[in-house]
Amino acid sequence: MTSYSESPLIPAASNRPGDDPIFTLHGEAVRRAGLGEDILNATLGALIEDDGTLAVMPSVHEALRRTPLQKASAYAPISGPPDFLKAVEHDVFGGHALESKCVAVATPGGSGAIYAAVNNFLEVGQKALTTSYYWAPYDILTGLSQRGIATFNMFGEDGFLDLTAFEKALFAILEEQGRALVILNSPCQNPTGYSFNDDEWRDVCDIMAKASDSGPVTLLLDFAYAKYAPVGGADWRTHVERILPKVPTLVAWSASKAFAQYGARVGALIALHEDDKVRARIANAMGFTCRGTWSNCNHMGMLAITDVLHDEDLRAEWDADRARLVELLDARVVEFNKLAEKHNLHYPRYEGGFFVAVFSDDPKVTIKYMQDRGVFIVPLQGAVRVGLCATPKSKIPRLVEVLAAGVEAARKTVAS
Repeated sequence: MTSYSESPLIPAASNRPGDDPIFTLHGEAVRRAGLGEDILNATLGALIEDDGTLAVMPSVHEALRRTPLQKASAYAPISGPPDFLKAVEHDVFGGHALESKCVAVATPGGSGAIYAAVNNFLEVGQKALTTSYYWAPYDILTGLSQRGIATFNMFGEDGFLDLTAFEKALFAILEEQGRALVILNSPCQNPTGYSFNDDEWRDVCDIMAKASDSGPVTLLLDFAYAKYAPVGGADWRTHVERILPKVPTLVAWSASKAFAQYGARVGALIALHEDDKVRARIANAMGFTCRGTWSNCNHMGMLAITDVLHDEDLRAEWDADRARLVELLDARVVEFNKLAEKHNLHYPRYEGGFFVAVFSDDPKVTIKYMQDRGVFIVPLQGAVRVGLCATPKSKIPRLVEVLAAGVEAARKTVAS
């Protein structure tokens, strides 16, 4: 007789954590704030106004309000409404020649896009390659599909992207598994805030083109924070267009940050390829993944986002709403950079975006020191992630002061 005294879960699922580590930290910060403590919570990737409320875009809410209920309540097409997909493609490429060489499917946010990419461009047991600092859910998104993550050292001694490490790791993974999916998050990388410059994009693309002679190489660009990119930044499209005959490229697009719609779970996976027939096969494969995973995405959200992108008046309002939030965030970036320099903090080039990563000799010590003083941020390997998106400008002096003291506490602990 079978006994069910032990868990009926498969072994791989039996000891999984019940919550994401970042949301756990956020929950603890909220709990302590509820007890009356003066808490500074810089954990989550959501943009907060300087008065502490969640930043929203009235233009997007107007589009949601006027979406016909019967239409919004119906099932969306499996791969997403065609008008939505075309609007997203145009949002990314803006009339660039690449727009004629792409196909897309709807996904539940950028997470869904990354999951679909991993499932269609890597075999079971293979690993995607990304930077040593990366968004932690990449581990989950690849692991659940029985793939994995490999990394290369992100920064060289000069503080720029470590291209030598990238090339070595890319050729090694090709030799090991015969194909490569490279996940890069720029501009405004999570968790470091780093944005590739033109030279880095050129060299990265040259390396991938060279590596493609040894096996299939695909680039996946995590585009989540692109609307917060520094003015005058690199145009990745120019570099991708040059190597597209050898390196198919994917773009994980998300409405969460660009439209301040974290809860709508609206996203898309765009695929670029030179060959019409191959693009059609890719579209079929991605749509098959949609049906077998989430089936349909949020119809109301997709209809509203389409309206914003298509309607000239709404789009102008959205541009203005977004420009205000970019200005809000950029002011915090300037303030952080000014104060961090005074406190001799070390971190990658930071010109814009939701997060910055500050190096620490022992992140656990830094985090503990800061939490004891009511400041919550996120630990990384060799650094800590600071969510300036969630930090009102008036609280940045406190944040930097406690952070600098926490980094110094870690230095002394390691030295002793």
